[in-house]
Amino acid sequence: MTPRATYRLQFHRDFTFADATAIVPYLADLGISHIYASPITTARSGSTHGYDVVDPTRVNPELGGEDGLRTLVAALRARDMGLVIDIVPNHMGVGGGENAWWNDVLAHGQASPYARFFDIDWSAKPLLPILGARLEDVLAAGDIAIVRRDGEPRLSVYGEHELPIRPEDRDNLPADGDREGLAALLDRQHYQLGWWRTADDELNWRRFFTISELAGLRQEDPDVFEATHALVFRLYGEGLIDGVRIDHVDGLADPGAYCRTLRARLEAISRPADAPAGPAYIVVEKILGPGERLPASWQVDGTSGYDFMEEVSALLHDPAGEAPLDALWHDFSGRMLDYPAEELLARQQLLSWSFDGQFRACAELFAQLAAEREESRGWTSGMLRRALERLLWVFPVYRTYRPRDNAPTQAEMLDRVRAAVIPFTPPGEQEVAEQVLDWLVEPSEGDRLLQAARRRFQQLTAPIAAKAVEDTAFYRYGRLLSRNDVGFDAHRLAQSVDSFHQGCAVRARDFPASMLATATHDHKRGEDVRARLAVLSAVPEEWRAEVTGWDWLAGGERSGVDPADRFMFYQTLLGAWPAGLRPDDAAGLGDFAARLVAWQVKALREAKLRSSWEAPDEAYEGTCRQMVEGLLDPAQSRPFLDAVDGFAGRLAGAALANSLAQVALKLTVPGMPDTYQGCELEDFSLVDPDNRRPVDYAQRQALLAERRHPKLVLIRRLLGLRRVDPALFARGDYRPLEVRGAREGNVIAFTRTLEGRRLTCAVALRLGPALLDRAEPVADADWWQDTTVAPEDPAAERLDAARLFAASPVHVALDRVGDG
Repeated sequence: MTPRATYRLQFHRDFTFADATAIVPYLADLGISHIYASPITTARSGSTHGYDVVDPTRVNPELGGEDGLRTLVAALRARDMGLVIDIVPNHMGVGGGENAWWNDVLAHGQASPYARFFDIDWSAKPLLPILGARLEDVLAAGDIAIVRRDGEPRLSVYGEHELPIRPEDRDNLPADGDREGLAALLDRQHYQLGWWRTADDELNWRRFFTISELAGLRQEDPDVFEATHALVFRLYGEGLIDGVRIDHVDGLADPGAYCRTLRARLEAISRPADAPAGPAYIVVEKILGPGERLPASWQVDGTSGYDFMEEVSALLHDPAGEAPLDALWHDFSGRMLDYPAEELLARQQLLSWSFDGQFRACAELFAQLAAEREESRGWTSGMLRRALERLLWVFPVYRTYRPRDNAPTQAEMLDRVRAAVIPFTPPGEQEVAEQVLDWLVEPSEGDRLLQAARRRFQQLTAPIAAKAVEDTAFYRYGRLLSRNDVGFDAHRLAQSVDSFHQGCAVRARDFPASMLATATHDHKRGEDVRARLAVLSAVPEEWRAEVTGWDWLAGGERSGVDPADRFMFYQTLLGAWPAGLRPDDAAGLGDFAARLVAWQVKALREAKLRSSWEAPDEAYEGTCRQMVEGLLDPAQSRPFLDAVDGFAGRLAGAALANSLAQVALKLTVPGMPDTYQGCELEDFSLVDPDNRRPVDYAQRQALLAERRHPKLVLIRRLLGLRRVDPALFARGDYRPLEVRGAREGNVIAFTRTLEGRRLTCAVALRLGPALLDRAEPVADADWWQDTTVAPEDPAAERLDAARLFAASPVHVALDRVGDG
C-alpha cells in the first residue's frame, strides 16, 4: 500500500522497537500513516545507523529482535498504520569479524559458497587494508598474534581485528612469537593483509565509496538476491512491512533489473487477509542530477526525496542575491574559483587520490574491448585511460543505465558530456571519448566484455560524484551553505516559481507517490538551518555588513583560521543558532560549541585543503577549535555573541516564513511526504552524527496538545487534511494558479482537484526584505501592493495577496468545486 505520510526513525540500541512503540499514539495523532525505519537487519554491534549489515537474514537483536518488531507492528496496525523499511542491497559490513559470509570467504577463498556473493576480482587474493604500516613492520612490532575463540584459532591484528585461518592450517600453527612462521602462515591464507594507505590503489574488491569496511554485493546473481532478501520477503508475506526504501541503488550492477525483480517478487507474495493490500511501496535512494529524471521502466514509486529537497530549497532562495553573494564569498574567502571549477578540481583530485585502483580496472576492460572492436583497433591503453579520466571529470549525473532503462533525459545528458569533455581532450582523441559514450548506450545482449566494461564505468561514476561533489566540493565552496546539501546543485542559487511548478507536474504524471523529504539522516544541515540561511539570499547587503562586523569582533586574520573556514563557520553558527539560546547562557553555549567543533573537524577533513581524514592537521584543527570555543564563551566574546544573537533575531520572522513554506509545500504538492525524526519542531541540526541526536518526544507530545507551536500546528493540520481526503492528495491533478502584481515573484499558488473536491494552496516566498527585524512571519498588507492570485474559476474574483497572507504565509483551503 502507498503510505499517506511517513515518519523516519533512526533505530539503534539506544532507540529500539520498544521506544518506537511508545510513540505510536503520538505519531497517529500527528497524522502519520507509516513509520519509515532505518535498516532493521542485523548490523555490526553498536552500529548507530544500521547500514553496516552483517546478517541480512535476521532482525537486529539490538533493536529488540523479531519479537520487538512484531510488537511494534501490532501497535501500528491497531491504529491503521504501517511500516516501511530501509534495505541495503549494495553492500555489507565486513569489519569487526561479525560477518559470517565474509569470514567464510576469507577462510575458504573461491571454494566458499559465498565467494560469488561479493564483488571480488579473484585474479589475486582479496586485499584487507587494515594495517597501520607495512606488514613486515607490523609483524616486527608483535601486533599480529594467534588467539582462540570458541576453541578455534584466529589471527588477531592489533587486538581489534580477528581473521579466520584456513582449515588446512589450523592444526599446524607456528609457535607464539615466531615472526617467520606467522609470515608463512599469512602467505598461505586466502587473503592478503595490507597497509591501509594501499586501499585506494590496490583494493581488488568493490567497496562502498571509500569505506573499506563495507564490501559490495553482486545482486545481479539470483542466488545472492534471494539470500539477501529472504527476510524482506518473509516479513512482507507475513504482513509486517508494507514497502521498502532501497539504499544506494546506483551502486548495483543493473539498478533497473534489480528493481523490476524486486517488484515482481513482492507482487508474487500473498499477504494475510488482515494486512493492507499491496502493491508494495518501493522507493530508491537516487541522486538526480540537474535535469535528470528517474526511469519509469524501473517500476518503483519514486525516489526517497532528495530531489524534492533540492527543488523546494532552491525555491526559497532569492535569485537577486546571486551576484552579491558571489562577490561576498570571493572577497571574504579569497577563493576565486566558481562552483563548477571547484567541482572539476575535486573530481580530478579524488579520481587520482581515492579511486585509482577502480579506475585502472575499468580502463583495462575498455582497452580489451577496444582491441576487439573494428571501430577502435589501434587505440592504445593510454588513449582509453585519458578518455575515461576526462569523462569522469565532467560526468554530470551519478551514472548511466543499460539502454532499456535510459531515462528520457539521458540522450540530452550525454550530449552535454560530449560538449563538456572537449576542452580537456588531447588533440585528435575526441573520437575515443565519443566512442566510450556510444558504448555506454549500445545494446549489449550477449556481449559480456561490453557489459563488464560498462558496469565498471557505471559503478565508478557514482562514487566519484558522491565523494568529489558532496564530500569535497561542498565543503570547499561556501557562497551560501543552504545550497550545499545531498542531491543539491550548488551552482544554482535559486529556481523560479514556474520551474518548481514544472517539476511538480512531472512528478504528478510520472511518480505521484514519490517520497518528499526536507530532512534526512544524511543531510548536511537541518531543514530550518537551510530555511534561515536562505533568507540571506534576499538581504545580501545586510549579511555582508553583519558578517564583516562579526569577523572584526572575532579577530579576523589574527585567529589563525583561513578566511574561507571562518566564513563557513559564521554561516553555520547563524544557521544552527538554537531557538531560545541566550548570549549569556554559558552552559548552553558550551553545548553548542561542542556541536560546532565536531562539525568543523568533519568539514575541514572532508574539504581536504587544510586537513583530511588520512592525514589530520591537528595543529590547525586545534586553532579552529580555539576560535570556536573562544567565540562561544560569553566571558570572552559577549559583544560577538550579542551580534550573532541579534541578527538571528532580525531574521526570525523571515526564517519562520521559509520554514512554514517548505513544510506546506511538502505536505500539499504531488508526492508522499516524509517527516524526519524530530523535525516537526525546529530542525537546527548539522551533519551526522549531529542530525541523529536523541529526540525529546515528551516535549513534542506536550506541544502537540497545546497546539500553539506554528510549525507543529501546520504539520498536524495538513496531515489531518491528507487523512480526511487521501485520494485527493494521492491522485489529484496539479494546476498552477496565475499570480500578478508587484510581488508576483513572492507567491506560489496552485490547486489539487479530484472528483469535485479541490485543495487551494498559496504560499508566500522570499519575504526577507519585508520581514527583517520582525518576529512574526507575516508581511504588512501594503507591502503586497497590487499582488493578486487568479482563482481556478476564471469568472471568480481574483484573490488579494494581502488578505490571503494576513495571518500566515501559508493559505490552504479544502472545498468542493462549484461551492461559493
